[in-house]
Amino acid sequence: MDCIFCKIVKKEILSKMEYQDEFCTVFHDINPRAKIHLLVVPNKHIATVNDMETADEPAFGRMLKVARDTAQKLGLNAYKLLISVGKEAGQEVFHVHLHVMSVS
Repeated sequence: MDCIFCKIVKKEILSKMEYQDEFCTVFHDINPRAKIHLLVVPNKHIATVNDMETADEPAFGRMLKVARDTAQKLGLNAYKLLISVGKEAGQEVFHVHLHVMSVS
C-alpha cells in the first residue's frame, strides 16, 4: 500500500506531529486552509467513512476526543471539524482524516 497517511503514522515520512496513541495520530496539514489546520487519522488504514466497520468505532470515538483535546491544547476555543467522504465530496487522500481548523 502506498498511502501517505499510513507512512506518516508509521513515521516513514516526517511530519509535524502533535499526538499519537494506539488508535490515532494528529499532525499538521502540509497545505493548511486555516492558521491552524490539523489532521486526525486512524492508525489503521480505512479508505473512507463508508468503509468503517463496527470494530473501528473505538478509533472513531477516540479521534473526536483527541481532536477536541488537541484543539484545546493549541488554545482553540472555537474550531471547525470536517470529514469528506468520497472524491465528489473533496476527499483527496483515501485514508479517513478529520480536519481540525481554526476559525481565525
